[in-house]
Amino acid sequence: MKDAKPFIPNTILNGVAKRSVDWFVMTEDLPDTENRVTLTKDGNIQVRWKPNNIVAHKELIKEIKKMMKRAGYPIVVAQPMGGIETNSHQCGTVRFGNDPATSVLDPFCRAHTVQNLFVMDASFFPSSAAVNPALTIAAQALRVGDYILQQTAGEIENRRNNLIIQ
Repeated sequence: MKDAKPFIPNTILNGVAKRSVDWFVMTEDLPDTENRVTLTKDGNIQVRWKPNNIVAHKELIKEIKKMMKRAGYPIVVAQPMGGIETNSHQCGTVRFGNDPATSVLDPFCRAHTVQNLFVMDASFFPSSAAVNPALTIAAQALRVGDYILQQTAGEIENRRNNLIIQ
């Protein structure tokens, strides 16, 4: 609260904080082809992002305030989070699909243009449904790891058979 309300004296903020409960209520950023991470000509990272799903978020906040009041909290204050600085689970920055013209990765997270490059993070996901995607990333990594093992096993078997035949 002290960072969000620097003009209010600390003694007042401390009194409010001792009698408060914080709830972090969030909604999903929906996929948007204009949201992206790129490099500028001088090599700096540029994040282009615009908020969306705002109507649903406002409705959720309205309903949460009603629930909190029904639960006995006489004063309910919403403090909106800032823009991109609160976007901590960046998803959807690398599109996947079967067509290299419209995607960077295939469905197994392998780059279309670099056969030994696999991208295993949240960038593959269209969105995270407003939750931490860590466990889904782990599950995806296991799925892709199995795929890589299957592909590698086939290649090793082919090499071994070629050596035996020769």
